[in-house]
Amino acid sequence: MRTRILAVAVLGLCFIAGIVRSEEDAAEALISQLQDVAQMSGSFSQQQFAPDADQPVSVTEGRFGLLRPGYFYWDIQSPDSQLIVADPVYVWHYDRDLETVTRRPADSGTTASPLQVLGGDVGALRENYRVDSSASDVYTLTPRSEEPGFQSLTLKLAAGQLEGMEVIDNLGQRLAISFSDVTRDAGLSVDDFQFTPPEGVDVFFHGQ
Repeated sequence: MRTRILAVAVLGLCFIAGIVRSEEDAAEALISQLQDVAQMSGSFSQQQFAPDADQPVSVTEGRFGLLRPGYFYWDIQSPDSQLIVADPVYVWHYDRDLETVTRRPADSGTTASPLQVLGGDVGALRENYRVDSSASDVYTLTPRSEEPGFQSLTLKLAAGQLEGMEVIDNLGQRLAISFSDVTRDAGLSVDDFQFTPPEGVDVFFHGQ
C-alpha cells in the first residue's frame, strides 16, 4: 500500500492567473502553462490522512525532481528512506531501509499517477481528465477512466508558484503535500533519472 501511495505522490506544475469559470477554460489554461515547464525541483513535506481524519497518520519529507516528458524522482529522506525514480519505460521503487527494489512498467494500462500525468503528455489532460477551478490558483483534476489511479488531484498555487498538492486515493485516503525551494531552472538531465539497483538488494519485477 505504501508503494502505491508514494507513487501517487508527487506533482503539479502550472502558473495561472485569475479564476477559470468553465471546465474547458480550466483545461486549456492548465495545458498552456504546463507546456512552458521543462523541469522542476525542490523540497516536499507530505502528510497522509485516513478517510475523514483530521490528524495525519504519517509525515514524510524529502526532495523531488521532474524533467518533461516522462522523468521524475521522489526521494523520501525522513523519517524513513525511500526513492521512486521513473523514466518513460519503468518506475523504480527503492526502499533503502528494507533493501528492496520494485520495478513496474511506466504504462501499466491504468490511469497514471499525478506526477506522471503532469510530467508527461499535457495534451492527454483534456481527454483523460476533467479540470475544474473554483477559486484563483486552485485546480482539481478528476480522472474520466473507469479504473483511475486516484479519485482526484488538487493543485494549489501562490502568486503563480507551486505551493501544494492534495490527492484523494481510491480508498479515500488523503495525501497533502506542501512544496518549498521550488525552481524551474534545476539544471536536470536524463542522467539524473537513471537507476541501477544496488548490489545485495532484493529486486522484484512486476509486469515486465
